Amino acid sequence: MPHEAILISACLLGEPCRYDGKAQPCEGAKVLASQYELVPVCPEQLGGLPTPRTPSEIQRDGRVVDCMGHDQTEAFLDGARAALAIAQERGCERAVLKSRSPSCGVHEVYDGSFKGVVVPGRGVAADMLAKAGLDIVDELDIQRK
Repeated sequence: MPHEAILISACLLGEPCRYDGKAQPCEGAKVLASQYELVPVCPEQLGGLPTPRTPSEIQRDGRVVDCMGHDQTEAFLDGARAALAIAQERGCERAVLKSRSPSCGVHEVYDGSFKGVVVPGRGVAADMLAKAGLDIVDELDIQRK
């Protein structure tokens, strides 16, 4: 019997695709891999951003800007659309995403000041996936279970 497909942030599976060129492997992802078909995505790479890349944060006005002041909103939207298309193609109804990411943050994101301040909110891809009906959680949620 085929396993249910779950979309997952590629960095949680050990893919070095984070802004700093590193991965963020998650033990909970290994457990999920034994029970589900995991479909890895990095919305930022899908949006055409390089790895490594300058850190970006969501501003109060909703734009995504990198720490050099460059507006990266379109790349983040393009990546979110691509991640959603992959989720839909693969029949994913759920996603496990990287916490606090400007793309994948599920419960909170950095506030746009580049000072490490976290505020409630969702990343661009997380928001698009949730609005499309996917059940989204982050790696902290699965580690708690």
